[in-house]
Amino acid sequence: MKLNAACLQLTSNDQPLENLEQVLRFSEQAVQSGANFILTPENTFLFTMDKKTLNEKSEHFENGDCINHIRKFVKSKKIWFLIGSTPVQEGKNIFNRSILLNPNGEVVSTYDKIHMFDVDLPNGETYRESAKFKPGNKIVVTKIPWGNLGLSICYDLRFPNHYRELVKKRADLITAPSAFTKHTGERHWHVLIRSRAIENFSYVFAPAQTGLHYNKRETYGHTMIVSPDGYILSEIKNKTGFIISEIDTDVGKKLRSEIPSIKFD
Repeated sequence: MKLNAACLQLTSNDQPLENLEQVLRFSEQAVQSGANFILTPENTFLFTMDKKTLNEKSEHFENGDCINHIRKFVKSKKIWFLIGSTPVQEGKNIFNRSILLNPNGEVVSTYDKIHMFDVDLPNGETYRESAKFKPGNKIVVTKIPWGNLGLSICYDLRFPNHYRELVKKRADLITAPSAFTKHTGERHWHVLIRSRAIENFSYVFAPAQTGLHYNKRETYGHTMIVSPDGYILSEIKNKTGFIISEIDTDVGKKLRSEIPSIKFD
């Protein structure tokens, strides 16, 4: 079975049902284009750093409206689907969580973002993700029909050891759903995505947020699918929509045998 992966690019806001409608519309188009695996960006259903809004609108994992809508969609289309991330409540904590669904609409695995985006940028932007989210503590790799999928989220990209740990667990496909700021994206996005692909000889799927959001925060976009040797197979710059690529999973295996820089235990 060939892997036809589609990555969505969104401009999400603080209205979950509006964001859901955008996801379903692009996902339907991606399925019609032949996608059998769809991936969405960070903060898919709720894009906010306001603590009150997070507390009011973050979904409960077991009964979230948006999550359950996607589960039904996935089951009806018989595709794999990664909700790149969405804020999820568990008890008193909120996690920035990736959710992987199989074609039966079942949750196969989840990953809670480990590295919190706590930065003061030179342009005056300040972020304190750790003040609102509880970080995860588990590296996650899941077997899917086309290989082993390693999960990461956005700021994780700046921590190469995270990806080497994924590869040690035999990941050959890596996800990096993101909401990079325009300021940092212009300087580092392409280099980071391509570096993570090359140094691990893995495909990297990088769905992203783009544009000017309701809260005046601006994200960089440039959703990409990158091959294990660093080639950009597909990219959408700064508009919403999706990209799709056919993936040859033998490429990474061939490169790893030609250049044995990765040592497995």
